[in-house]
Amino acid sequence: MNLLKSRSARAAAGFVGAAVVLFAVAPLVLSDFRLGLLAKYLCVAMVAVGICLAWGRGGLLTLGQGVFFGLGGYAMAMHLKIADAGPGNLPDFMQLYGTATELPWWWQPFANPVFALAATFLLPMAVAALLGSFIFRRRVKGAYFAILSQALAAAFAIWLIGQQATTGGTNGLTDIQGFFGYALDDPVNQRTVYFIIAAVLLLLIALARQLIQSRYGELLVAVRDSEERVRFLGYDPANVKLVAYVVAAGMAGLAGALFVPAVGIISPALIGIVPSIEFVIGAAVGGRASLVGAVLGAIAVAWAKTALSEEFPAAWTYFQGLLFIVALAFLPGGLASLATVVRRRRAAAAAEKKAAVIPVGEAA
Repeated sequence: MNLLKSRSARAAAGFVGAAVVLFAVAPLVLSDFRLGLLAKYLCVAMVAVGICLAWGRGGLLTLGQGVFFGLGGYAMAMHLKIADAGPGNLPDFMQLYGTATELPWWWQPFANPVFALAATFLLPMAVAALLGSFIFRRRVKGAYFAILSQALAAAFAIWLIGQQATTGGTNGLTDIQGFFGYALDDPVNQRTVYFIIAAVLLLLIALARQLIQSRYGELLVAVRDSEERVRFLGYDPANVKLVAYVVAAGMAGLAGALFVPAVGIISPALIGIVPSIEFVIGAAVGGRASLVGAVLGAIAVAWAKTALSEEFPAAWTYFQGLLFIVALAFLPGGLASLATVVRRRRAAAAAEKKAAVIPVGEAA
C-alpha cells in the first residue's frame, strides 16, 4: 500500500512538474518560433504515448501510425480549408486545378466543426477497429503485423497522392490561415494553439497511465508475454490487443489534428512509411515501456531531426537508422532504462567483489 502511494505521489509530482515546464517555463524562455517548433514536437509525443501503450505494453509494433495521424490531420485540415474559403466557395487548390465545380460530397460533412472535431479521433479509431478485427482474429502478430501496418501507411500515402483534385496530391492541404475563427498568423493565437497541444498531451499521458495501471493494463502485458495462457483463462487476446490498437490510433489522430494548426500544412510526405518509422524510433530511443521515456524520446528525436538535418540533410536518415539500431541492440528498454541497467551492473559487480574476498574455507 505504501509503495502504491509512493508511486502515485511521484506520478502526481511529475505531472505537476511537466505542467509547470510546458505552461510557465517554455513560453517564458522560448521565442515564438521555438515555441512553435515545440508544439510540433509535442504532437509527435502524443503519437509516442499511443505507441507506448500498444507496443511497450502490448507488444504490437505499430509501424503504420502515420495512417491514423494523417486521418486526423486531413479531417482537421479539410474543415479549416472550407472555413478559409468562406460560404459557397471552394478551397483554393480546387479552384487552381479547376476540375471541381462544387464541394465533393465526402468533403461536405467536414464543413460542420463538431463533425470535423469528432472525426479527428473517431475516424482513426473506426479504421483501426475494422483493420484490427481482421488482423487479430486471424492471429497475425510479430513481424507480419508490423509489415501489414507499414504497407497500410504506404497505400494510404499513395492514394492521397493520386487524388490530386480533392486532396491536393503531393502538396497536400497547405496555406491554412485560420483556426476556428482565429488567424494563425497572430502570435497570440499561435501561443493559444501551443497551450491547447500541451494540455491535450498531458491529458493523453494521464489517460494512458490510467489504462496501464488498471486491470486492463495487466491483462495487456499478460497477452504480450503469454497469449495462449490468457486464452486458456477465458479471455480473448484479440479483443485485448484491439483495444490498445484503437486507443493508440485515436491518440495519433488527435496528434495529426493538432499538428495542422501548429504547422499550417498536412501532406502525404508527413504520413507515409518514413514518418511512421520515425514515430516508433522516438518511442524506442526514449523507452517504449515508459510513458515519460517515450514522450521525451519522441521530443528529443524530433528536435534532433530538425537540428541535424540542417547540417547533414543527406545523412540524417542514416543517423536516425543507426540510433534506432543502437537503442534496440544495446539498450532495449531505451534511455528510460539506463539508470536500472547501471544499478544492476553495480550490484552485480559488488556481489562479485564480495564473493572474491570470501576465504576459501568459508566458501567451501
